Amino acid sequence: MTRPGIPIRFEARLLRPAEPGADATWSFVLLPKEASDALPRRGRTTVDGRLNGAAFRATLEPDGHLSHWLRVDEALMAAARAGFGVLVKVELRPVEPEPEPEVPGDLQAALAANPGAHAVWEATTTLARVDWIHWITSAKRPETRAKRIHVACDKLAAGKRRVCCFDPSGCRSNAFGAPTAAEEENS
Repeated sequence: MTRPGIPIRFEARLLRPAEPGADATWSFVLLPKEASDALPRRGRTTVDGRLNGAAFRATLEPDGHLSHWLRVDEALMAAARAGFGVLVKVELRPVEPEPEPEVPGDLQAALAANPGAHAVWEATTTLARVDWIHWITSAKRPETRAKRIHVACDKLAAGKRRVCCFDPSGCRSNAFGAPTAAEEENS
């Protein structure tokens, strides 16, 4: 774990995702284990950083192997003057305290409809809310996501402040992982 204010620095290659979805303009960086080990937590972690000197704020995602990965959008790639396959200089500083997460609209609506769940939600810590949101948004199918929102509201209304049996690092499940890099960057 790094001390506050001490930057985590490393070099990494900008990788093209093998399955980018509808937006093929983004890339990603896999954090070296030493860099990830310097972060305050294994789960999602918000950082202020620089990519080839271009400033950004992002939330690092767990890769399921006790490390993290960083999604780099087209604007940051342009600001960093970097493209797919290029070695970039990365500097990260964890944001302390962790900022409040953006609550997805479907979860907001469910919490608004359940005053007991909403009251406990408001009384939880920021990191607990990050984990609830991560658990919900990690669902691969819409029906699983809807079920998780329902379960979350039931558990919150019952006074449970943390997601039970949820591993935010993904290392004990296959719920989280870094994207697979396209072949051209793997060789």
